Formats: sequence, C-alpha cells, structure tokens
Amino acid sequence: MNPPPTHRPLPAHLAIPSLAAIGVHAFVTTRAAGSFGLPEQGEDAAATARWHALQQALVPAGAPRLASARQVHGTRVLVHAGAWEGWVRVDGADGHLLTEGGAAAVTIADCVPVFVAHPSGVVAVVHAGWRGVAGGILPETFRAFAARGLPGDELVVHLGPSICGRCYEVGETVYEQLTGWSTTRPRNVDLRALLAEQSKQFGVTRWTASGECTKCDNDLLFSHRAGDAGRQVAVIVAPRPHP
Repeated sequence: MNPPPTHRPLPAHLAIPSLAAIGVHAFVTTRAAGSFGLPEQGEDAAATARWHALQQALVPAGAPRLASARQVHGTRVLVHAGAWEGWVRVDGADGHLLTEGGAAAVTIADCVPVFVAHPSGVVAVVHAGWRGVAGGILPETFRAFAARGLPGDELVVHLGPSICGRCYEVGETVYEQLTGWSTTRPRNVDLRALLAEQSKQFGVTRWTASGECTKCDNDLLFSHRAGDAGRQVAVIVAPRPHP
C-alpha cells in the first residue's frame, strides 16, 4: 500500500529526548530510512543490508555490537552480558536487556517499542504487541532490572511510536485479555496507556510517550493496520562503560 501524499520533509529517525537527558541514545526509524523487516516478515536482501549498515553506523557511538531477535509476540527478555562484535540475532524473543554496553533493536509496525533505562547504564528495549502486553513482557523486563538491584523508581521509561487507541480496535476475546473486562462487541484499546499503568505498578514515575500514531501518521511511519509490509526499527544504545 502506498503511503498518503505528504508535503513535509520526513526525518530518517525520531529521537527519544527523555533518555538523552540521562545520556542514553535511543531512536525509532521512519519511512525515510527504509524498511527493517526481516526474511520471516517478507523482506529481502535490501532490508538485511540496512541492518548491517545500522550496526556499522553505531560503532562510532561506542556500540560495536548490536543484538536483535526473531520476534514471536511473547514475553522472553534476553539479557546480554557478554562481549561480542557485529550483529547477533537470536531466535524467539521480544526484549533485550544490555548490562555491558552495546546496542539492541526490535522491529515495529503498530506494536509499541518500549525503551527502559537506568542512570547506571543498564538499558532495555521491548517489542510489545497485544500478546506481549497481556502476557506481561514489560513487568518481566522490570523484574530483570530489579534482579540487578535497579528498582522501578530509578528507571526512565519511554513508550515509542505505535498505533493509537483511536485506531486500534480489537475483538471481544483480545479486549478481555488486555483489560480483564468482558464485552459483546469489538472495542478500541490504547496499548501505550496499558503499558503506562503497568509501569506505575512497578514504581516507575519517570515515563513519557511519543505522540505519533503509526496509522494516523502513515506518511511518516509504517503501519500493518494501514496495509504496509514495512517495519520501523527501535534502537537503544547503552552508554559507554566508564573506564
């Protein structure tokens, strides 16, 4: 599906100012950067080449390694503590936590990219669709931070560009799994609002959310609900370790 006509210049990526404020570089790419979908998402060699170019572009920022995974809409969060160089891709996970530098990325169309960072330099990025939200992938991420002595009230969370509540309609069963409320007809759900509530339950007080909707802003971002096959990539770069 072709994007709607636009007359505004499109940036190649959207930065996350709330994380920049604590020294963490994070961003989401846009249509202008091209699609970062992977083979199982129907993409071709050109998209894979963009991944390799992304990894090389992160090296000068102090991130010689990039972690990603084949996403399965689950709740598995990988903890990357070892050192490697280049792009490593793991099977079957939707979250990455970095404890020793580097970068991690998830692909997004309408699901929510969630960025989590601690001032110590431990960071995470999560792909949260409705299954991940209902299954608790964000609480699983917070528990991984807590296991390292980093409680929720010390974390900074950002909910990135995704489909908004006005555009995201789900069926009765999905609505009940997400909200715990029964219904007899399809209803709209705001995934970012649900993730914000989960964050508050874990003591997070410093959280922000992007204003962009992948469907409303379809000239800027890819949207599965709008008929796009392309994917954004959400990237977080851990600060350089102190000598």
